Amino acid sequence: MLRSLIVLSALVLSLPALAQQKLSVHWEELTAPDFAQAISRSGGTCLLPFGIIEKHGPHLPLGTDLLDVRYATLKAAEQEYAVVFPEYYFGQIFEAKHQPGTVAYSARLQLDLLQETTDEMARNGCKKVIIVNGHGGNEYLLPYFAQTQLDTPHDYVLYVLGLVETPPGGPQKKTSMDMHAGESETSAMMISRPDLVHMDRAASQSGADQARLHLPENLYTGIWWYARFPNHYSGEGAAATRELGQFKMDNWIKAIVESIKGVKADQNSLKLQNEFYEKAKHPLDTKQ
Repeated sequence: MLRSLIVLSALVLSLPALAQQKLSVHWEELTAPDFAQAISRSGGTCLLPFGIIEKHGPHLPLGTDLLDVRYATLKAAEQEYAVVFPEYYFGQIFEAKHQPGTVAYSARLQLDLLQETTDEMARNGCKKVIIVNGHGGNEYLLPYFAQTQLDTPHDYVLYVLGLVETPPGGPQKKTSMDMHAGESETSAMMISRPDLVHMDRAASQSGADQARLHLPENLYTGIWWYARFPNHYSGEGAAATRELGQFKMDNWIKAIVESIKGVKADQNSLKLQNEFYEKAKHPLDTKQ
């Protein structure tokens, strides 16, 4: 009898801890009271996985970047608790407007919507917002957006985790051209959503570089991608393996976990940001 009471007491005492452990990392799954607890538990650290809707060769889903980045981000947040914002795909993809299913928003809307989204996240307690990028077309957009945060004072800090390169040491790759829907990206989708991978279609279109432009090095033009890969496919998806996908995903998740930990520990960015805002009001007072 005494033993049963002791066990029961231990279970009762552990209930609060169990309840905390069960807090979802999904913003949209939390109740309002649970959301407040989640913000407290995360230290105000929230993640915005940023994907896109675009063609991914003939064999991968339009939402590949969105599905992959959410998979990696959610897995990371489960290891190092943070609140993960719902599906977000309002980024830069003008280069794929000629392909079916692509959703390309205007440049102004992209920036305005992203600003209002991070502002709203902050208003709800996310004072440390990490945008996790999952799409190559956002690699210029997001650093620029981060830089624009210095234009107007904000009571939160925005961080951007760009695309994470897969380190050496994993399964040997079979292909050298592998930029979009090729060996690596197809391998990753085999882990995040294998049910949406159509390997039987991977070779039905060419992912070869068409090399239709011949310009001096460092000279940029927006049509460069279409000139090289009009099928919006770069590489050979048929070369993909689950082993490569798992290695790629494990390293991506690890990088996100490290970012969350680093952001939680960061006590300087907001102080420096506020100092900058004040000094920017009176630039002539800045010591030269």
